[in-house]
Amino acid sequence: MRPTGQLHLGHLVGALENWVALQDEFQNYHLIADYHALTTDPDSRSLEANSFEMVVDWLAAGIDPARSPMFRQSQVKQHSELHLIFSMLITTARLERNPSLKEQVRDLELETVAYGHLGYPVLQAADILLYRGEVVPVGEDQLPHIEITRELARRFNAQYGEVFPAPEGRVTKFPRLPGLDGKKMSKSLGNSILLSDSAEEIAKKMRTAVTDPQKVRRNDPGRPDVCLVFSYHHKFNPGEVAEIRKGCESGQLGCVDCKLRCAAKIVEATAPIRERRADYASKPDEVRAILREGEARARVVASETMDRVHQVMHLG
Repeated sequence: MRPTGQLHLGHLVGALENWVALQDEFQNYHLIADYHALTTDPDSRSLEANSFEMVVDWLAAGIDPARSPMFRQSQVKQHSELHLIFSMLITTARLERNPSLKEQVRDLELETVAYGHLGYPVLQAADILLYRGEVVPVGEDQLPHIEITRELARRFNAQYGEVFPAPEGRVTKFPRLPGLDGKKMSKSLGNSILLSDSAEEIAKKMRTAVTDPQKVRRNDPGRPDVCLVFSYHHKFNPGEVAEIRKGCESGQLGCVDCKLRCAAKIVEATAPIRERRADYASKPDEVRAILREGEARARVVASETMDRVHQVMHLG
């Protein structure tokens, strides 16, 4: 995950819940993609602070550092070396066809694309395959990148010798939670609920959420399937979905009351995360020690992989 600062509900639903659950099934590695952050913004001054905030959110969400090392991409130099090797095995034409890149260029309104941005999936492939990853938990928008990773693994193995598995992408049941305005949830767009938000802030933000445009007054019948707030109920209030639907469609449940009920459920569901987050945020030295330990563990595995790469490539 790119270090962009504090995380929001979209990260929780689209990634973190999946990561936490997978700790019981796999040996997980959690990468702070600080090099990737430079592909769209070369200003690196906020990377350290943003990385710290993101690790605090990871820990608060339930990532166990004893089982799942967390580390910065820039502090494990083998990422860069494997990226360079992989870049020899893919064409620019293949990278230009990547639909995720086209989407980013459109959303960010970029007039030009940096060399590093074009090669983003190649570095991502190195991030995954350096730890010989078999399963990659991602949002559905990242699946095209995983396919490039699979292609590079097969191409390297065919060219030099068997080193890498061809990993599978695993998408969560709720891969995308839209922002409060119906667009992609993003802190920069001001449409997100942060994991660190208080109960009061969550209620205040939920009041701004868009609803069915045809339901103007309280007694107007609504269409829950086109309402953003109803999609939040599905995630955070599943036990009352049938009741919410009935009240909305009949006009008995007004949008304000619906939002307040949803906000209360979000507050309840995220309370343990807020408590853990406050605890870790008050212990910055402990968080940094967790990061250093994760980086040391990552380097061991990365070195083993690159030793094998050098062997099959006859490099040194």
